Amino acid sequence: MPFCAKCGASQSDGAAFCPSCGAKSINAETSTASAEGRTSAAFSPASTGIASNVAGALAYLGGFITGIIFLSVGPYNKDPFVRFHAWQSIFLSVFYIICFAVLDVVFGAFTSVGLGFLWSLIALSLSLLRLVFLLLWLFMMFKAYNNERFSLPVIGPLAAQKAANS
Repeated sequence: MPFCAKCGASQSDGAAFCPSCGAKSINAETSTASAEGRTSAAFSPASTGIASNVAGALAYLGGFITGIIFLSVGPYNKDPFVRFHAWQSIFLSVFYIICFAVLDVVFGAFTSVGLGFLWSLIALSLSLLRLVFLLLWLFMMFKAYNNERFSLPVIGPLAAQKAANS
């Protein structure tokens, strides 16, 4: 004899609703769905995934690594919103890596030619630039979480083009 999932009261085998609290019976949902040849929405694989706005925000969390993950894992690789944010996250990460690689070479040249006394100014500017990138990453996560397709200059149109083509 089945029991109500909400209040625990016993109910008859084919009952659609609990006689005690009136909640819809899980057994009735699954038996009706199987009789119609489909699965219930409560048990479908798509309902166990995360929402596209959360996936879009998480695409920024680990930079290009999470971007690649969301581009390769279904059903997110078919969602245009998630694909856009995953590509934008990848391009933003690549820009970050290139930016700091160039700055390391430039500031390394300063120290090698005898301008090492500017090290505190160089360290402060690099720290501020890293803070700007961190705030940009948080801003992009916030926009994606709010279902906004915020496009960064230069990077955004590239991401939109790649998301449309893939």
